[in-house]
Amino acid sequence: MRSEDGKAESATDLLSDEREQTRSDLDVTVSDQDQALADRDQTSSDSDQQSSDEDQSTADQSLAAGGDADAYERTRSAREHASEDRDATSALREISAELRSRERAQALRIRTEAAEKLELAAKDALTGGRIRSIGLVEVTRELERAHRTEGRLVLAFVDVDGLKEVNDSRGHKAGDELLRFVGLTLRAHLRPYDLIVRYGGDEFVCAMPHLSVPQASLRFEEIAAALRVVEPKHSISFGLAQVGPGDDLEELIARADANLLDTRTSGP
Repeated sequence: MRSEDGKAESATDLLSDEREQTRSDLDVTVSDQDQALADRDQTSSDSDQQSSDEDQSTADQSLAAGGDADAYERTRSAREHASEDRDATSALREISAELRSRERAQALRIRTEAAEKLELAAKDALTGGRIRSIGLVEVTRELERAHRTEGRLVLAFVDVDGLKEVNDSRGHKAGDELLRFVGLTLRAHLRPYDLIVRYGGDEFVCAMPHLSVPQASLRFEEIAAALRVVEPKHSISFGLAQVGPGDDLEELIARADANLLDTRTSGP
């Protein structure tokens, strides 16, 4: 079993906390903006009510005057002022609605950009899988979900065969190309929601919910065959473990790793 790296686990917790804090801060920002805009609308509504009251008062004065021309002239200015107030209130409300639309769009853009940056930070640039610190957190969540729902989850421990030989004989650039091709092939044959984590230099951990071990084995046999077409001596070896009651991530990885070693020992 490969030993866990304490620094990587600390980074896992830190990056996960930063991701949740960023989302929380963005939610608070949007909430504050909505509250400010709601206050503006309330102010506009109050102003509109005041204008309506002035109109009513003006109409009462005109009625009490019995249509007298002098009284009409005295109230005309008030009626005009009320009309201007209503127009100003309507314009203010339109401006407020436009500001709300713009600010919500800006908040959405900020949140989208932040999510994209976090996604980029979580991705291994060479293989396209998740980096270990983030990926193991996500695998742990899948494990917890499987326990909570009593669902199926298979974990695969994958080794790239002969990577050191490629690095030594053909250079690290060739080794990187092999790793890139392995990552591409894994993503092509696994489902979009399966988790692929670059666990070490030549190791991957893959978490596959709602699959049995035979189903997962078939998928990885297909992956190995696809790789052998291009690199006959440098495909992959893999071990599988089905989640059981009470399993934690360390135990699940250990069983998948042991299954890999057993497969190599009993293989041709």
